[in-house]
Amino acid sequence: MGLKQLIENCKANDTKAQGELYKLFSSKLFSLCLKYSKNYAQAEDNLQDAFLTIFDKIEQYKNKGSFEGWLKRITINTALQRYRKEKVFEIVKENEITDVEVEIDDDTVSLDFLLKIVQELPDRYRLVFNLYVLDGFSHKDIAKLLEISVGTSKSNLARARQSLKKSIEKYKITRSIKSL
Repeated sequence: MGLKQLIENCKANDTKAQGELYKLFSSKLFSLCLKYSKNYAQAEDNLQDAFLTIFDKIEQYKNKGSFEGWLKRITINTALQRYRKEKVFEIVKENEITDVEVEIDDDTVSLDFLLKIVQELPDRYRLVFNLYVLDGFSHKDIAKLLEISVGTSKSNLARARQSLKKSIEKYKITRSIKSL
């Protein structure tokens, strides 16, 4: 069965088709949930909530644009709803923002370590970092998604980068001491 037919069957509330759609996209969407969740269990909850929303709103998909993109947007919004309610963001003024560049030497820092330190960032920093750096959202779009100002988005990105830079520098120092 093709994707278009699968979508049409899901629109008709066919549970078998819904199961197939889940199997087809759950692993991709789960990895997306992990980026926007505090832990594995919360990511599982977010994935389930996202699929409930997907099946509830699948009628709204009109076969225009990428279906996978539509699924990702719903999944990201589902994960972000938790943070909107918690008000994890602090308001900052635009002139308080200083951007930080983080340079990474591929030989010294593993991908697993990078993922670990990104996951350990405070929620407000991790969310903005993931949206901006990993998913390519603009600060304007992030501000809308998270119901914050553009300045707050920029500030949280800068602070995320500062935190990551410190973690990487600490890791490099520890690694060089161990190699002595």
